[in-house]
Amino acid sequence: MTGPSPDLAARFRADLAALTGDAAGAFGVAVSGGPDSLALLLLAHAALPGRVHAATVDHGLRPESAAEAAMVAGLCAALGVPHATLAADAPIEGNLQSAARALRYRLLAAWAARSGLAFLLTAHHADDQAETLLMRLGRGAGLPGLSGIRAGTDIAGLAIARPLLGWRREALAGIVRAAGLDPVADPSNDDDRFDRARLRKRIAEDGWIDPLPLARSAAALAEADAALDWAVDRLAGERVSPCADGFVLDPADIPAELRRRLVLRILALLGPADPPRGEALQRLLAALEGGATATLAGVKCAGGPVWRFAAEPPRRKR
Repeated sequence: MTGPSPDLAARFRADLAALTGDAAGAFGVAVSGGPDSLALLLLAHAALPGRVHAATVDHGLRPESAAEAAMVAGLCAALGVPHATLAADAPIEGNLQSAARALRYRLLAAWAARSGLAFLLTAHHADDQAETLLMRLGRGAGLPGLSGIRAGTDIAGLAIARPLLGWRREALAGIVRAAGLDPVADPSNDDDRFDRARLRKRIAEDGWIDPLPLARSAAALAEADAALDWAVDRLAGERVSPCADGFVLDPADIPAELRRRLVLRILALLGPADPPRGEALQRLLAALEGGATATLAGVKCAGGPVWRFAAEPPRRKR
């Protein structure tokens, strides 16, 4: 088996260091058996010999999944990389892709904790980033959504690093071909029931969209989003005060986007883990700006010169 060239390994090592610094110890790699994750495995093994652990999540959704996980296990054994197959421990219900994703990260987080891994690496790349940005533009997403796939994030208590966001899909496929490997073909990538699959086909057909500039735009938007969060951290100390039953916000002269983020933070403190967004949040902001009172996500919100927020009292049982 031919591994990545020294130049490619050095590029990967630099991209990873930009996200994880001088982190010591072993890194986890999520490997499905598809071309992207196989390339990630090969690059990580070449760049960080002896410091890579791999895991494959078997969702049990297709008859071939067990054999695919066994293929990855065999490749890891040949490379000398410790490997674990993580089997689904609960039925996947609701939206198939989002439920499978939540299960995958939960299993990977538990595996990483058992293995003492500081970071999990995933194989999201520039083409994925471009597709995500275009899909979210089509849905009217705001700045957080248009920031796309984050290069570094935390999911289920696990630190995630995505060092391939500057790499093209075809370049990763070339690494796998050069190694003489036969990657898994995920049928969902060609299934028109999924938005991403349909968009991927359109991009390939049109031929004029270059994913790399789009990926750079998403990265710039992510930096802008982080800068606004930084500003909100400081603004909250000046304009948000606790009161007997909740919080008070002084909205005077605060730009609309910063007001929105401050309200979201207060709702998160008083209400559910995932505060509402979109049209429901816009209606609430309009009510507060008009001096009205509204209830959203279990929080009573009152407008006026200052905005007051309190958890809605439990309803009496009849």
